[in-house]
Amino acid sequence: MKRIIIVILLAFASTAFAQETKYYNENLDGMEQIREAVALARQTDRYVLCQVGGNWCPWCIRFAQFAYSDTLVAPLIERNYVYIHLNTSRNNKNEEALRFLGNPGRFGYPVFVIIDKEGKPIHIQESESLELGKGYDPKKVAKFLSLWTEQAIRELK
Repeated sequence: MKRIIIVILLAFASTAFAQETKYYNENLDGMEQIREAVALARQTDRYVLCQVGGNWCPWCIRFAQFAYSDTLVAPLIERNYVYIHLNTSRNNKNEEALRFLGNPGRFGYPVFVIIDKEGKPIHIQESESLELGKGYDPKKVAKFLSLWTEQAIRELK
């Protein structure tokens, strides 16, 4: 009986911790964040995966947790992208960055913008089509990410 109680408490604690994790930093200047990510993308021969949203958005947090832990998606992101979380909230709307990205919030949150290593936004992806139940579909997300890698774009030319 003690073992069951401990397991339940550990599960609750890990869920509570996951919900308290802040993926978005409300104090960051979005344009500076993008410039730094593009510089790193250029150095490491990757693109930028910019997830726009905020800590106020449960689906934004779910995607971030999924992106870092899913065994299909996490390595795909690590190999091909500099992954950033661009905050938009009441306290910091990051309007300049959102204009630069093509005002992606019109698609809802989270929303993803792929930026090439020259700093040009090349694709906006809404997230609803990537969902499965109360989470995200690894196959759909992997397909989306695979279609927008530098290698995939180069092969189209």
